[in-house]
Amino acid sequence: MDKIGVILLNMGGPDSLEAVRPFLYNLFSDPYIANFGFMQKPLARLISTLRANKVKDAYKKIGGKSPLKEITLKQAELLEKALGENFSVKVGMNYWHPFIEESLQEFERKGIKKIIALSLYPQYCRATTESILERFKKVVKDKFSYKIISSWCDYPPFIEAWCENIKDALSEKSTPFTLFSAHGIPLSLHEKGDPYISEVEKTVKAIVKALKINDWSICYQSRTGPVKWVEPSTEKAIETLARKGMKKTIIVPVSFVSDHIETLYEIDIIYKKMAENLDIELIRVPSLNTSQKFIESLKLLVLESLKGGL
Repeated sequence: MDKIGVILLNMGGPDSLEAVRPFLYNLFSDPYIANFGFMQKPLARLISTLRANKVKDAYKKIGGKSPLKEITLKQAELLEKALGENFSVKVGMNYWHPFIEESLQEFERKGIKKIIALSLYPQYCRATTESILERFKKVVKDKFSYKIISSWCDYPPFIEAWCENIKDALSEKSTPFTLFSAHGIPLSLHEKGDPYISEVEKTVKAIVKALKINDWSICYQSRTGPVKWVEPSTEKAIETLARKGMKKTIIVPVSFVSDHIETLYEIDIIYKKMAENLDIELIRVPSLNTSQKFIESLKLLVLESLKGGL
């Protein structure tokens, strides 16, 4: 049997403070993230320069870099081991190393001709999923035959992985309120029919049903720029809980499969401090990262995608 390549697709993150500005430049050079038309490159350069120091300060508080690269590489290593010797698993990032192009070149060197491209964005969004898949298709050209796994928002093994992580926080006799926090998107993107919000809702409803959670809500974090974003924001959700007299809540980073600045800085530092000032104990459920159940869910996604051949 010919060896099959699996490429785990994600956004990437700066692996040093020096990488912050070029990472931001790559991010804002993507018209799927912010479409500036003919001014795309100049404005990306300006925004990355203006924001670099502020973003560096945030990364300094979580160890001076994003852990996303190390976590995703470990996910690839564990997934390759779980799939067995007929598979080779690599990581392909959109905005920082290892880039998609670099990993596909490795597959070429190994003589691999068949690839499964697995997006690590469980909920499909044009700004993230479509962007990275279009880049993958452009690079892959006719060099490989491939299949794409682009959305798995309510895939049962994925839901089970989240449920396992959440159960510990819900094990107390006094069950706290559950706040599901997902990455936000501009309201205009949602109004144009982007499926992301409905896919986040599918993930949450599947978790809520499985765990029989009664008190919960969905909110959205990580806003940037002056445009209107989908509501409610995570900040507003926490303020609402405070007004209701809630003293304890768990927060589930439901759209993030790996720790990054959104979980380690926004939730663990910014939102926890905000909640503390409002006399609320905010407990973050651990991200899926390299949990055994999550790796198993990725394995099953890959194997099921091969049932119809490649």
